[in-house]
Amino acid sequence: MMKVALGQFAVAPDWETNQRQCLDLIAQAKAGGAELLVLPEGILAQDINNPELLPQTAQPLDGPFMEGLRAASHGIAVAGCVNVPDGHGRFYNTQFVLRDGAFIAQYRKLHLYDAFSMKESQRTSPGLELPPVVQIGDMKVGLMTCYDVRFPELARHLALAGAEAILLPAAWVRGPMKERHWEIMAVARALENTCYVVAVGECGARNCGASMVIDPLGVIALALGELPTLGFATLDRERIAHARRVLPVLENRRFADPVLVDR
Repeated sequence: MMKVALGQFAVAPDWETNQRQCLDLIAQAKAGGAELLVLPEGILAQDINNPELLPQTAQPLDGPFMEGLRAASHGIAVAGCVNVPDGHGRFYNTQFVLRDGAFIAQYRKLHLYDAFSMKESQRTSPGLELPPVVQIGDMKVGLMTCYDVRFPELARHLALAGAEAILLPAAWVRGPMKERHWEIMAVARALENTCYVVAVGECGARNCGASMVIDPLGVIALALGELPTLGFATLDRERIAHARRVLPVLENRRFADPVLVDR
């Protein structure tokens, strides 16, 4: 069993405000007995009226924003996404996992959101490596970020690599049927891989929030609304074992493990 906290909040334009918000959520998650806190995508800074803010405010992982989170992560694991300079005037959308003051995982977002009239690739460099699976407590956890959820081969790769839960920080843009897409695909990734999905959305002026935990049989175990909040859920390895007994899709598959194609 692992207790997780989902810290849904609206990201401000300045990193100091966002750091204080993250530190407060870390403190609340610890007080609530969580082993893991998952934060949204893009928690360093955001301003929908100034897209150039993203590359301008990007910080390295040893910068002041992450140093503050590292110092607070003793006794809990913390996951989220920040913008990290790529050295060429752009940045990587980078997911991190901290535990006890140290990085235990990093992942540069593979699939950039060039869809629905948006163009993430204008300022963001894509990652070229598959995300890792890491141990948190008694559970193996894989990483995906936002738009990645539309690519089922990535979740399947993580499941075949041993993931029992997938962390999915996001900044999911509102729009016609978009919230429905978010729910359908998060549920599908859990059900088709018989694993948990912990999906945490930013809830600012443009994004829908709607954080949720989906269990290995596709049941939404926790669903948050559109406002800033902290929610808790328990991930149960017995539930995973039960799902994989009654629905052995990973054993019954007929195709090989997908691999990343360098484009």
